[in-house]
Amino acid sequence: MPLAGKGMLLTSMDVDPADEREFNLWYDGEHLEERVAIDGFLEARRYVAHAASPKYLCLYSTETFAVLDSAAYRTVLANPTPWSKTTMARFKNMIRAVAHITISRGQGRGAALGIVRLRPSAEGKDTLRAMLTDQLDPAGLDGIISMHLIESDSRLSRPINDVPSAVSPGAGDWYVLIDGTHVSAVSAIVAARFADSAGFNPATVISTSIYNLMWDLAKSDIPTEPST
Repeated sequence: MPLAGKGMLLTSMDVDPADEREFNLWYDGEHLEERVAIDGFLEARRYVAHAASPKYLCLYSTETFAVLDSAAYRTVLANPTPWSKTTMARFKNMIRAVAHITISRGQGRGAALGIVRLRPSAEGKDTLRAMLTDQLDPAGLDGIISMHLIESDSRLSRPINDVPSAVSPGAGDWYVLIDGTHVSAVSAIVAARFADSAGFNPATVISTSIYNLMWDLAKSDIPTEPST
């Protein structure tokens, strides 16, 4: 599979323009490495919108789905750094999906990413998954590197600061990820395969977005302390 591991955490958010510099300093200087260093996390990829909302997106891959409900991860969540507390309090329009990677086809990842957010009905999940297994094939598609499906866990997928009793109708949404070499290739496939005119149920498609890769970080990129 081109995506590393079996689990994925997707987070996306906006911040006020006045806070963006500090937000980016925090993400690039502390947060990404802190998360990738957690046991079972493999890598992270950070994106900025080309034609998308929210503006910022990050994908974290984990060895297994269970890592995203592990004691190691929960300990970090429960003990944010002062910089994290300040910065995360400024998030707006937050999306958080804790998901299983159920389809991943192709080879490698691209500089542009398309995302199609889906909300399947309970009785239609098997049919939709079978349909996507056929559709998410990058073979013969110019500029498309790989295509994936992640399926959110509705219990775990909610913003960290949500009130437990709050209703989150999108907590169980699915996300199609389309990795490509440039935004025009990705945009064309999103339009061709997920528009109403393509025979896709428009009630299932919540949103479509196109992002540009900012940078990525793998576990192997993090310096290890020399043994003594």
